[in-house]
Amino acid sequence: MTHTDTIAAIASASGAAGVGVLRVSGPAVPAIASEFLGRDPEPRRAYFAAFRDAHGELIDRGLLLYFPAPASYTGEHVLELQGHGSPVLLDALLRRVCAMGSRLARPGEFTERAFLNGKLDLAQAEAVADLIAARSQAGARAALQSMEGVFSRKVHELLQSLIALRVHIEAAIDFPEEEIDFLADPLIMQQLHALRVQLDDLLREAQRGVRLNDGLRVAIIGRPNAGKSSLLNALAGSDRAIVTDIAGTTRDVLREQLNLDGIALELADTAGLRETDDPVEREGVRRAHGELARADVALLVTDAEHAGHDLALLADLPANVERIVLINKIDLGSHAAQYDVRSDAIWVWASAKTGAGLDALRDHLKQLAGAGSGEGAFSARRRHVQALEQVHAHLASADHVLQATRAGELAAEELRQAQHALGEITGTYSSDDLLGAIFSSFCIGK
Repeated sequence: MTHTDTIAAIASASGAAGVGVLRVSGPAVPAIASEFLGRDPEPRRAYFAAFRDAHGELIDRGLLLYFPAPASYTGEHVLELQGHGSPVLLDALLRRVCAMGSRLARPGEFTERAFLNGKLDLAQAEAVADLIAARSQAGARAALQSMEGVFSRKVHELLQSLIALRVHIEAAIDFPEEEIDFLADPLIMQQLHALRVQLDDLLREAQRGVRLNDGLRVAIIGRPNAGKSSLLNALAGSDRAIVTDIAGTTRDVLREQLNLDGIALELADTAGLRETDDPVEREGVRRAHGELARADVALLVTDAEHAGHDLALLADLPANVERIVLINKIDLGSHAAQYDVRSDAIWVWASAKTGAGLDALRDHLKQLAGAGSGEGAFSARRRHVQALEQVHAHLASADHVLQATRAGELAAEELRQAQHALGEITGTYSSDDLLGAIFSSFCIGK
């Protein structure tokens, strides 16, 4: 899918003392390169060249590199001009390149063309933006893995298993006159169950990839004066939240970005959850519930006296939200710091005031965020998880149909929809609206 127009943008600039890069892609690139160099450039060879305007006046001097199609980032002819990092010089060079037959690129248009020309699939293209926006070392490593195709290969393997099952079921549907019930073949159910296990593994990895990419979102909740703000300050290592003995001091959501040993976390200190007539505090409680709705982890701060009663605050959380119960203020009693894995939640006994027991909490948060995931960990986006959850629902429906009614046509349709949802991850099936939303979030020059 070769484009007929040529695009240009400043790909990066590092200030007047550094290097600035101008990238050009499209059919006019060979002519632009030849005009700057004075002759046809050899592919993938760096030339020291003078970049001049239409009147022959010198704009800048720097390196010129030419990458002919299809062996380039976009799959089209690509030119890179590397000059000094001055915004004035780069702007003049950009205007000169546009006058030579190119236009300004839209945000993400270089990567969009790489996708449309088959150089990257959609998940890999998104990983380019994730790498640029990485907030932690772990997130950057995970984005690199996705950009190299680790996630895409796992999706493709799942897709091949799904297609094999579809072929088996649809072949059985094609022989309705036969006395043999092909849909009763135990191999079909074995394939389906193996496929669901494979999907569950990928879904867990993708959920971890979202946390590595976005950072783990932790909502600190509890009744007033439980020590939520003190905990935020202790984890952040600074006095970010106001701490007083007055109940209801925190009225709004206070967010703090943390980096724990290369792992990104977002902590949200929320208003104390209680019934109140104060309209401002009531709005804070409403916002606290909203924060819970978007959180990966609900961190309930309580104490030994109120723990049994406060557990009710975790009762209505979605099943995918991790639960941590922090028994705070152990410095006021006789209980030692402790870490305990229970069926309802992870329980930690600690003191936000002295710091006792908080190392265990930090280690658990890092594990939830993806620490120790290994070199194979990849980044993912929430839309990928949503697509895999749709696949999960369709496979569950297909399983139910085959076991309850052996209605092959209905099972085949569920598998077809599951295949379509998988295709949305890598871009096999994608709407123009989806592509527009994805690539418009990229920076200029990528």
